[in-house]
Amino acid sequence: MTDKFDIFDGPLWLREDDNSTPFPPAGSALSDPNGLLAIGGSLTVERLLMAYKNGIFPWYNHDQPIMWWAPDPRTVLYTDELKIARSLRKTIRKNIFSVSFDRCFRDVMQACAAPRKDDNSTWIHHAMLDAYCRLHDLGYAHSVEVWHENKLVGGLYGVAIGRMYYGESMFSLVSDASKVGFAFLIRQLQSWGFTLVDCQIHTAHLQSLGARIIPRERFLSDIREYQQQQPVDSPWQLQLTRDDIL
Repeated sequence: MTDKFDIFDGPLWLREDDNSTPFPPAGSALSDPNGLLAIGGSLTVERLLMAYKNGIFPWYNHDQPIMWWAPDPRTVLYTDELKIARSLRKTIRKNIFSVSFDRCFRDVMQACAAPRKDDNSTWIHHAMLDAYCRLHDLGYAHSVEVWHENKLVGGLYGVAIGRMYYGESMFSLVSDASKVGFAFLIRQLQSWGFTLVDCQIHTAHLQSLGARIIPRERFLSDIREYQQQQPVDSPWQLQLTRDDIL
């Protein structure tokens, strides 16, 4: 056992009371196909920011220790590669949804945590909710809200460091609601000079919106550059119109 970490079958064990020891290099996650890098630690602001700056994110169930991941390859979306399908363009043109940023962050997270029809489990439990709300209060975490008849029907949230955005989760209670929010977000990020959005894990849904996979080393190189750029003032304000999205 080392002073700061316990070594156990590949990933390293972080002490809960230690917020200063760096994570292992992301490349040391090679022993796990999904990129499990470390276990334990805490969800303090310091530890979370350290993780994101190094291309690492937490993902675990409430009855498990915290697990920290750095997948290889990584699913990302370059903001100039957003795909807006014909059906989605039609939905946006109908103007049945309104979109806002940073209006009700906690509500968006809670909606993302709600059970899905094909999965009753959630990794967005109370500890995660409180941790990301602290990041939001400090201007690091941001939400997108999609409204229909003054009701929150879709949205997403993530973490921004410099001009790098790390997407976390999205939800939709009405067809196309989350896709509309995603399209508005990506176009707004592009207008602010963001180049890359982290999507973490590949899904067909993300791929349909333009996401693709890249090697982890390229991802880590990119985020080192983009995180150094000047951040957007918080809270975020949507500046684009429907016509700008299309």
